[in-house]
Amino acid sequence: METKSCAVTLDAHKYPFPVMTVGIMGSAGGFIAEEIKAKLRELGRCIARRGYVLITGAAPGMPHETVLGAFESDGIVVGVSPALNLEEHVTKYLSPTRGYRAIVFTGSGLMGREIENIRSCDVVIFAGGRSGTLGEFSIAFDEGKIIGILKGTGGITDHLSDIIRMINKNTGAIVTYDTDPENLLTKLEDLYKETLLPQYTRLMELHNPDGTPNPD
Repeated sequence: METKSCAVTLDAHKYPFPVMTVGIMGSAGGFIAEEIKAKLRELGRCIARRGYVLITGAAPGMPHETVLGAFESDGIVVGVSPALNLEEHVTKYLSPTRGYRAIVFTGSGLMGREIENIRSCDVVIFAGGRSGTLGEFSIAFDEGKIIGILKGTGGITDHLSDIIRMINKNTGAIVTYDTDPENLLTKLEDLYKETLLPQYTRLMELHNPDGTPNPD
């Protein structure tokens, strides 16, 4: 797969709050075709080159392919682990460590850590996926997230447009689709600028970005 250039479009120093965080949700197991691995790694590289923070559930499989792509481009990756500590992360869950700048240990288990994972992301991208990914999508959709669907990656994501029509529920979620990682990321960035960025800017108008010390 040809590597595309991904210019940094959001200035990490312009705003007094964190840069855009991008969550990647997808199959943690099963067979992954080489062309899908290449697409996921390109997505990770593009996230890194644009200066975003990549967040995953610190899982193997599809999310980790994206982590490895970001790692290649010196990106910042944060994992939200189901484990209580590093020992449990590697021995009980057999979860990856390569490519992460930090791992948050929730001790919440595989299902429990999904809420922290989704809520820590400004935009959430879904690729492939099985029942666990469907659960993550349900959380993101019900909480009105900006959602990107990376088409052509198989699994549950090939059926999400039908599922959304069946749900027939207005939650405020915005869902966009694309087969190309860079195009999808550009669409999500545009939605972030149109919706979340103005809200964040208003919140910061009367807020001390360095925080306010406790009076005592």
